[in-house]
Amino acid sequence: MTHDVTLAIAGAGLRGSHYATLAAQRGARITAVAEPDPQRRHRLARQHGVPDAHVFTDWRDLAARPKLADAVVVATQDSAHAEPAIALAERGYHLLLEKPMAPQEDDAQAIADAAERAGVMLSVCHVLRYTPYTTVLKSLLDAGRIGDIVSIQHLEPIGWWHFAHSYVRGNWRREQDSSSMLLAKACHDVDWLSYLIGKPATRVSSFGGLTHFRRENQPAGAADRCVVCPVEPTCPYSAPRLYLGCLGDSGREFWPLGAVTETATKQAVLSALATGPYGRCVYTSDNDVADQQVVTIEYAGGATATLTAVAFSVLGHRQTRIFGTRGSIEGDGVSLTVNDFVTSTAEHLTTTPQGASAADGHGGGDEGLVAAFLRAVATGDRSHILSGPQDSVDSHRIVWAAETARHHGTVETLAQQIAPVATS
Repeated sequence: MTHDVTLAIAGAGLRGSHYATLAAQRGARITAVAEPDPQRRHRLARQHGVPDAHVFTDWRDLAARPKLADAVVVATQDSAHAEPAIALAERGYHLLLEKPMAPQEDDAQAIADAAERAGVMLSVCHVLRYTPYTTVLKSLLDAGRIGDIVSIQHLEPIGWWHFAHSYVRGNWRREQDSSSMLLAKACHDVDWLSYLIGKPATRVSSFGGLTHFRRENQPAGAADRCVVCPVEPTCPYSAPRLYLGCLGDSGREFWPLGAVTETATKQAVLSALATGPYGRCVYTSDNDVADQQVVTIEYAGGATATLTAVAFSVLGHRQTRIFGTRGSIEGDGVSLTVNDFVTSTAEHLTTTPQGASAADGHGGGDEGLVAAFLRAVATGDRSHILSGPQDSVDSHRIVWAAETARHHGTVETLAQQIAPVATS
Protein backbone atom coordinates (compact mmCIF):
# COMPACT_ATOMS: atom_id res chain seq x y z
CA MET A 1 0.00 0.00 0.00
CA THR A 2 2.88 2.39 0.71
CA HIS A 3 4.05 2.34 -2.91
CA ASP A 4 1.68 5.27 -3.62
CA VAL A 5 3.26 7.50 -0.93
CA THR A 6 5.51 10.32 -2.14
CA LEU A 7 8.15 12.00 0.02
CA ALA A 8 10.18 15.19 -0.12
CA ILE A 9 13.45 15.38 1.82
CA ALA A 10 14.41 18.60 3.58
CA GLY A 11 17.98 17.96 4.71
CA ALA A 12 19.92 15.28 2.82
CA GLY A 13 22.55 14.57 5.45
CA LEU A 14 23.07 11.19 7.09
CA ARG A 15 19.64 10.97 8.70
CA GLY A 16 17.65 12.44 5.83
CA SER A 17 19.33 10.23 3.24
CA HIS A 18 18.93 7.17 5.47
CA TYR A 19 15.19 7.73 5.91
CA ALA A 20 14.85 8.31 2.16
CA THR A 21 16.54 4.97 1.45
CA LEU A 22 14.36 3.10 3.95
CA ALA A 23 11.22 4.71 2.52
CA ALA A 24 12.21 3.82 -1.05
CA GLN A 25 12.86 0.23 0.00
CA ARG A 26 9.22 0.10 1.12
CA GLY A 27 7.95 1.41 -2.19
CA ALA A 28 7.64 5.13 -1.46
CA ARG A 29 8.82 7.56 -4.15
CA ILE A 30 11.21 10.42 -3.38
CA THR A 31 9.95 13.32 -5.49
CA ALA A 32 11.88 16.35 -4.19
CA VAL A 33 14.96 17.24 -2.16
CA ALA A 34 16.14 20.46 -0.53
CA GLU A 35 19.73 20.52 0.74
CA PRO A 36 22.37 23.29 0.76
CA ASP A 37 25.37 20.96 0.39
CA PRO A 38 25.76 20.25 -3.36
CA GLN A 39 27.34 16.82 -2.99
CA ARG A 40 24.64 15.55 -0.67
CA ARG A 41 21.88 17.19 -2.66
CA HIS A 42 22.91 15.72 -6.01
CA ARG A 43 23.78 12.32 -4.55
CA LEU A 44 20.30 11.87 -3.09
CA ALA A 45 18.66 13.22 -6.26
CA ARG A 46 20.62 10.77 -8.44
CA GLN A 47 19.97 7.85 -6.12
CA HIS A 48 16.20 8.35 -6.19
CA GLY A 49 15.73 9.79 -9.68
CA VAL A 50 14.49 13.17 -8.49
CA PRO A 51 13.92 15.48 -11.49
CA ASP A 52 16.13 18.58 -11.70
CA ALA A 53 13.12 20.87 -11.36
CA HIS A 54 12.45 19.38 -7.90
CA VAL A 55 16.02 19.70 -6.56
CA PHE A 56 16.46 22.75 -4.32
CA THR A 57 19.27 24.35 -2.36
CA ASP A 58 16.90 25.66 0.31
CA TRP A 59 13.76 24.27 1.92
CA ARG A 60 12.13 27.68 1.30
CA ASP A 61 12.23 26.98 -2.42
CA LEU A 62 10.43 23.69 -1.77
CA ALA A 63 7.82 25.42 0.38
CA ALA A 64 7.27 28.10 -2.28
CA ARG A 65 6.25 25.54 -4.90
CA PRO A 66 2.89 23.81 -5.21
CA LYS A 67 2.88 20.69 -3.07
CA LEU A 68 5.28 18.11 -4.54
CA ALA A 69 4.73 15.14 -2.19
CA ASP A 70 2.38 13.68 0.39
CA ALA A 71 4.88 14.10 3.19
CA VAL A 72 8.29 15.54 3.96
CA VAL A 73 11.21 14.33 6.04
CA VAL A 74 12.62 17.29 7.98
CA ALA A 75 16.20 16.36 8.82
CA THR A 76 17.92 19.75 8.89
CA GLN A 77 20.21 20.66 11.78
CA ASP A 78 18.46 20.69 15.17
CA SER A 79 18.38 24.49 15.42
CA ALA A 80 16.81 24.70 11.95
CA HIS A 81 13.82 22.40 12.48
CA ALA A 82 11.07 24.83 13.45
CA GLU A 83 10.93 27.07 10.39
CA PRO A 84 10.74 24.36 7.72
CA ALA A 85 8.49 22.09 9.79
CA ILE A 86 5.95 24.86 10.37
CA ALA A 87 6.06 26.18 6.82
CA LEU A 88 5.77 22.76 5.22
CA ALA A 89 2.95 21.72 7.55
CA GLU A 90 1.11 24.85 6.46
CA ARG A 91 1.59 23.73 2.84
CA GLY A 92 -0.18 20.49 3.71
CA TYR A 93 2.75 18.09 4.03
CA HIS A 94 2.64 15.35 6.64
CA LEU A 95 5.85 15.56 8.71
CA LEU A 96 8.47 13.00 9.65
CA LEU A 97 10.62 15.17 11.92
CA GLU A 98 14.06 14.13 13.12
CA LYS A 99 14.58 14.40 16.85
CA PRO A 100 14.93 16.59 18.79
CA MET A 101 11.94 18.63 17.66
CA ALA A 102 13.81 21.88 18.39
CA PRO A 103 16.30 23.16 20.96
CA GLN A 104 13.71 25.51 22.49
CA GLU A 105 10.33 24.67 23.99
CA ASP A 106 8.47 27.48 22.23
CA ASP A 107 9.61 26.21 18.84
CA ALA A 108 8.69 22.60 19.64
CA GLN A 109 5.21 23.65 20.73
CA ALA A 110 4.85 25.82 17.64
CA ILE A 111 5.62 22.82 15.42
CA ALA A 112 3.00 20.69 17.18
CA ASP A 113 0.45 23.50 16.97
CA ALA A 114 1.14 24.06 13.27
CA ALA A 115 0.57 20.38 12.50
CA GLU A 116 -2.66 20.45 14.47
CA ARG A 117 -3.93 23.59 12.70
CA ALA A 118 -3.06 22.19 9.27
CA GLY A 119 -4.60 18.80 10.00
CA VAL A 120 -1.42 16.97 9.01
CA MET A 121 0.26 14.07 10.75
CA LEU A 122 3.48 14.70 12.69
CA SER A 123 5.78 11.86 13.62
CA VAL A 124 8.87 12.78 15.62
CA CYS A 125 11.65 10.23 15.08
CA HIS A 126 11.46 8.53 18.49
CA VAL A 127 12.92 5.38 16.97
CA LEU A 128 13.20 3.47 20.25
CA ARG A 129 9.42 3.07 20.31
CA TYR A 130 9.56 1.12 17.04
CA THR A 131 12.18 -1.57 17.70
CA PRO A 132 11.15 -5.25 17.82
CA TYR A 133 12.61 -5.29 21.33
CA THR A 134 10.30 -2.50 22.50
CA THR A 135 7.28 -4.17 20.90
CA VAL A 136 7.86 -7.32 22.96
CA LEU A 137 8.65 -5.39 26.14
CA LYS A 138 5.59 -3.15 25.86
CA SER A 139 3.34 -6.16 25.29
CA LEU A 140 4.66 -7.74 28.49
CA LEU A 141 3.99 -4.59 30.48
CA ASP A 142 0.54 -4.04 28.97
CA ALA A 143 -0.36 -7.65 29.78
CA GLY A 144 0.42 -7.00 33.46
CA ARG A 145 3.22 -9.53 33.64
CA ILE A 146 5.01 -7.60 36.40
CA GLY A 147 2.01 -5.76 37.85
CA ASP A 148 2.27 -2.01 38.24
CA ILE A 149 5.58 -0.37 37.40
CA VAL A 150 7.20 1.05 40.53
CA SER A 151 10.66 2.05 39.28
CA ILE A 152 12.94 1.86 36.24
CA GLN A 153 16.74 2.00 35.98
CA HIS A 154 17.87 2.84 32.46
CA LEU A 155 21.38 3.16 31.01
CA GLU A 156 22.26 4.82 27.70
CA PRO A 157 25.87 3.73 26.95
CA ILE A 158 26.77 6.30 24.29
CA GLY A 159 30.17 4.77 23.53
CA TRP A 160 33.57 6.41 23.93
CA TRP A 161 34.27 6.83 20.22
CA HIS A 162 30.69 7.78 19.36
CA PHE A 163 30.73 10.54 21.93
CA ALA A 164 34.08 11.83 20.65
CA HIS A 165 32.75 11.74 17.08
CA SER A 166 29.40 13.49 17.63
CA TYR A 167 29.68 15.46 20.86
CA VAL A 168 33.33 16.52 21.05
CA ARG A 169 34.36 16.90 17.40
CA GLY A 170 30.99 16.80 15.63
CA ASN A 171 27.93 18.95 15.03
CA TRP A 172 26.46 18.41 18.51
CA ARG A 173 29.51 19.51 20.50
CA ARG A 174 28.28 22.98 21.47
CA GLU A 175 24.96 23.66 23.13
CA GLN A 176 24.49 27.09 21.53
CA ASP A 177 24.94 25.62 18.05
CA SER A 178 22.68 22.58 18.52
CA SER A 179 21.35 21.59 21.94
CA SER A 180 22.35 19.89 25.16
CA MET A 181 23.71 16.35 24.98
CA LEU A 182 20.63 15.14 26.84
CA LEU A 183 18.27 16.63 24.26
CA ALA A 184 20.34 15.62 21.22
CA LYS A 185 21.13 12.08 22.35
CA ALA A 186 18.82 10.97 25.12
CA CYS A 187 15.48 12.57 24.29
CA HIS A 188 15.03 9.11 22.73
CA ASP A 189 15.39 7.59 26.17
CA VAL A 190 13.26 10.08 28.08
CA ASP A 191 10.48 9.57 25.55
CA TRP A 192 10.85 5.80 25.79
CA LEU A 193 10.51 5.85 29.57
CA SER A 194 7.32 7.90 29.24
CA TYR A 195 6.03 5.37 26.69
CA LEU A 196 6.64 2.45 29.06
CA ILE A 197 5.23 4.09 32.19
CA GLY A 198 2.29 5.73 30.40
CA LYS A 199 1.83 8.50 32.95
CA PRO A 200 2.88 12.16 32.97
CA ALA A 201 6.09 13.21 34.69
CA THR A 202 5.64 15.42 37.72
CA ARG A 203 9.15 16.17 39.07
CA VAL A 204 12.66 16.03 37.65
CA SER A 205 16.20 16.39 39.01
CA SER A 206 19.56 15.91 37.31
CA PHE A 207 23.32 15.92 37.86
CA GLY A 208 26.33 15.73 35.57
CA GLY A 209 28.46 17.82 33.27
CA LEU A 210 31.56 17.99 31.10
CA THR A 211 33.90 15.83 33.15
CA HIS A 212 36.75 14.65 30.94
CA PHE A 213 37.01 16.25 27.50
CA ARG A 214 38.71 19.42 28.73
CA ARG A 215 42.07 21.03 27.99
CA GLU A 216 43.45 20.35 31.45
CA ASN A 217 43.10 16.61 30.80
CA GLN A 218 45.20 16.62 27.61
CA PRO A 219 48.13 14.19 28.01
CA ALA A 220 51.59 15.72 28.34
CA GLY A 221 53.24 16.15 24.96
CA ALA A 222 50.02 15.73 22.98
CA ALA A 223 49.40 17.80 19.86
CA ASP A 224 46.16 19.52 18.90
CA ARG A 225 45.81 17.32 15.78
CA CYS A 226 45.73 13.52 15.92
CA VAL A 227 47.65 13.08 12.64
CA VAL A 228 50.76 14.77 14.11
CA CYS A 229 50.35 13.72 17.74
CA PRO A 230 53.03 11.55 19.38
CA VAL A 231 50.47 10.34 21.95
CA GLU A 232 47.95 9.23 19.30
CA PRO A 233 48.89 5.50 19.22
CA THR A 234 47.97 5.07 22.89
CA CYS A 235 44.99 7.47 23.00
CA PRO A 236 41.51 5.89 23.25
CA TYR A 237 40.13 8.74 21.15
CA SER A 238 42.53 8.47 18.20
CA ALA A 239 40.80 9.84 15.09
CA PRO A 240 43.05 7.92 12.61
CA ARG A 241 42.35 4.64 14.39
CA LEU A 242 38.61 5.25 14.34
CA TYR A 243 38.09 6.56 10.82
CA LEU A 244 40.70 4.53 8.95
CA GLY A 245 39.20 1.51 10.68
CA CYS A 246 35.89 2.24 8.92
CA LEU A 247 37.33 1.66 5.46
CA GLY A 248 36.04 -1.48 3.79
CA ASP A 249 32.95 -1.68 6.04
CA SER A 250 29.98 -0.27 4.13
CA GLY A 251 27.93 0.38 7.26
CA ARG A 252 30.72 2.27 9.00
CA GLU A 253 31.66 4.08 5.81
CA PHE A 254 28.11 5.44 5.84
CA TRP A 255 28.38 6.31 9.54
CA PRO A 256 30.48 7.60 11.18
CA LEU A 257 32.90 8.07 8.27
CA GLY A 258 30.29 9.72 6.04
CA ALA A 259 30.31 12.75 8.31
CA VAL A 260 34.08 13.13 7.89
CA THR A 261 34.57 12.72 4.14
CA GLU A 262 32.50 11.91 1.07
CA THR A 263 35.37 9.78 -0.30
CA ALA A 264 36.14 6.50 1.47
CA THR A 265 39.88 6.26 0.83
CA LYS A 266 42.89 6.43 3.15
CA GLN A 267 44.17 9.60 1.50
CA ALA A 268 40.80 11.36 1.77
CA VAL A 269 40.43 10.38 5.42
CA LEU A 270 43.90 11.60 6.39
CA SER A 271 43.38 14.84 4.47
CA ALA A 272 40.09 15.47 6.29
CA LEU A 273 41.67 14.74 9.66
CA ALA A 274 44.56 17.12 8.93
CA THR A 275 42.27 20.10 8.39
CA GLY A 276 38.71 19.34 9.49
CA PRO A 277 36.97 19.18 12.86
CA TYR A 278 37.10 15.38 13.14
CA GLY A 279 40.89 15.35 13.40
CA ARG A 280 41.09 17.62 16.43
CA CYS A 281 42.34 16.52 19.81
CA VAL A 282 39.35 15.74 22.01
CA TYR A 283 40.95 17.74 24.81
CA THR A 284 41.35 20.99 22.85
CA SER A 285 38.13 21.19 20.86
CA ASP A 286 35.50 23.88 21.45
CA ASN A 287 32.97 21.43 22.94
CA ASP A 288 30.90 22.27 26.00
CA VAL A 289 28.13 19.63 26.31
CA ALA A 290 27.98 17.16 29.20
CA ASP A 291 29.81 13.85 28.83
CA GLN A 292 27.89 12.16 31.65
CA GLN A 293 24.52 12.85 33.19
CA VAL A 294 22.01 11.25 35.55
CA VAL A 295 18.32 12.18 35.45
CA THR A 296 15.73 11.22 38.07
CA ILE A 297 12.05 11.44 37.13
CA GLU A 298 8.91 11.06 39.24
CA TYR A 299 5.62 10.26 37.51
CA ALA A 300 2.00 10.73 38.49
CA GLY A 301 1.11 8.00 40.98
CA GLY A 302 4.64 7.84 42.42
CA ALA A 303 6.59 5.66 39.99
CA THR A 304 10.19 6.75 39.45
CA ALA A 305 12.87 6.33 36.81
CA THR A 306 16.58 7.06 36.59
CA LEU A 307 18.37 7.60 33.32
CA THR A 308 22.17 7.51 33.07
CA ALA A 309 23.71 8.74 29.82
CA VAL A 310 27.48 8.30 29.74
CA ALA A 311 30.25 8.66 27.17
CA PHE A 312 32.68 6.29 28.86
CA SER A 313 31.29 2.96 27.70
CA VAL A 314 31.20 0.55 24.82
CA LEU A 315 28.60 1.66 22.28
CA GLY A 316 25.77 -0.78 22.66
CA HIS A 317 22.09 -1.28 23.31
CA ARG A 318 20.44 0.43 26.23
CA GLN A 319 20.22 -1.63 29.41
CA THR A 320 17.10 -1.46 31.52
CA ARG A 321 15.70 -2.88 34.75
CA ILE A 322 11.98 -2.47 35.37
CA PHE A 323 10.63 -3.19 38.86
CA GLY A 324 6.94 -3.97 39.30
CA THR A 325 4.60 -5.07 42.06
CA ARG A 326 4.39 -8.68 40.81
CA GLY A 327 7.73 -9.11 39.07
CA SER A 328 10.65 -7.46 37.33
CA ILE A 329 12.17 -7.34 33.86
CA GLU A 330 15.81 -6.98 32.85
CA GLY A 331 16.62 -6.13 29.26
CA ASP A 332 19.68 -5.40 27.13
CA GLY A 333 18.09 -4.26 23.88
CA VAL A 334 17.95 -7.78 22.44
CA SER A 335 17.03 -10.17 25.28
CA LEU A 336 14.55 -9.88 28.13
CA THR A 337 14.33 -11.76 31.41
CA VAL A 338 10.94 -11.71 33.13
CA ASN A 339 11.01 -12.58 36.83
CA ASP A 340 7.69 -13.70 38.34
CA PHE A 341 7.32 -13.12 42.09
CA VAL A 342 4.40 -15.56 42.42
CA THR A 343 6.06 -18.58 40.81
CA SER A 344 9.68 -17.61 41.55
CA THR A 345 10.51 -18.40 37.93
CA ALA A 346 12.35 -16.51 35.20
CA GLU A 347 11.38 -16.48 31.52
CA HIS A 348 14.04 -15.60 28.96
CA LEU A 349 12.96 -14.01 25.68
CA THR A 350 15.06 -13.02 22.67
CA THR A 351 13.88 -10.45 20.16
CA THR A 352 15.33 -9.85 16.70
CA PRO A 353 19.05 -9.13 17.27
CA GLN A 354 20.16 -5.98 15.47
CA GLY A 355 22.98 -3.54 16.17
CA ALA A 356 22.44 -0.48 18.33
CA SER A 357 24.24 2.19 16.29
CA ALA A 358 22.97 4.51 13.57
CA ALA A 359 24.86 2.39 11.03
CA ASP A 360 22.77 -0.59 12.18
CA GLY A 361 19.46 1.27 12.13
CA HIS A 362 19.13 1.65 15.91
CA GLY A 363 18.08 -1.92 16.58
CA GLY A 364 15.47 -1.91 13.85
CA GLY A 365 13.89 1.28 15.14
CA ASP A 366 14.68 3.32 12.02
CA GLU A 367 12.98 0.80 9.75
CA GLY A 368 10.02 0.43 12.09
CA LEU A 369 9.56 4.19 12.34
CA VAL A 370 9.60 4.73 8.57
CA ALA A 371 7.28 1.78 7.94
CA ALA A 372 4.77 3.06 10.51
CA PHE A 373 4.85 6.59 9.10
CA LEU A 374 4.31 5.39 5.54
CA ARG A 375 1.38 3.23 6.67
CA ALA A 376 -0.14 6.21 8.46
CA VAL A 377 0.18 8.44 5.39
CA ALA A 378 -1.08 5.75 3.01
CA THR A 379 -4.14 4.90 5.10
CA GLY A 380 -4.83 8.18 6.88
CA ASP A 381 -4.73 6.23 10.16
CA ARG A 382 -2.72 8.16 12.76
CA SER A 383 -2.67 5.21 15.17
CA HIS A 384 0.33 3.76 13.32
CA ILE A 385 2.36 6.67 14.75
CA LEU A 386 3.20 5.72 18.33
CA SER A 387 3.72 9.26 19.68
CA GLY A 388 1.35 12.14 19.10
CA PRO A 389 2.65 15.70 18.66
CA GLN A 390 1.87 16.70 22.23
CA ASP A 391 3.40 13.48 23.59
CA SER A 392 6.65 14.48 21.89
CA VAL A 393 6.54 18.04 23.21
CA ASP A 394 5.89 16.77 26.72
CA SER A 395 8.77 14.29 26.69
CA HIS A 396 11.04 17.10 25.45
CA ARG A 397 9.80 19.19 28.39
CA ILE A 398 11.19 16.57 30.75
CA VAL A 399 14.59 17.06 29.12
CA TRP A 400 14.45 20.84 29.42
CA ALA A 401 13.39 20.52 33.06
CA ALA A 402 16.33 18.16 33.67
CA GLU A 403 18.74 20.68 32.17
CA THR A 404 17.33 23.44 34.36
CA ALA A 405 17.69 21.19 37.40
CA ARG A 406 21.28 20.26 36.47
CA HIS A 407 22.41 23.84 35.97
CA HIS A 408 20.67 25.27 39.03
CA GLY A 409 20.66 22.41 41.53
CA THR A 410 16.87 22.35 41.71
CA VAL A 411 14.02 19.88 41.56
CA GLU A 412 11.74 20.97 38.73
CA THR A 413 7.96 20.48 38.78
CA LEU A 414 6.01 19.63 35.62
CA ALA A 415 2.50 20.26 36.85
CA GLN A 416 0.94 21.01 33.47
CA GLN A 417 2.19 18.04 31.49
CA ILE A 418 -0.40 16.18 29.46
CA ALA A 419 -0.61 12.41 29.93
CA PRO A 420 0.73 10.38 26.98
CA VAL A 421 -1.83 8.84 24.69
CA ALA A 422 -2.13 5.12 25.45
CA THR A 423 -0.91 3.06 22.50
CA SER A 424 0.22 -0.52 22.15
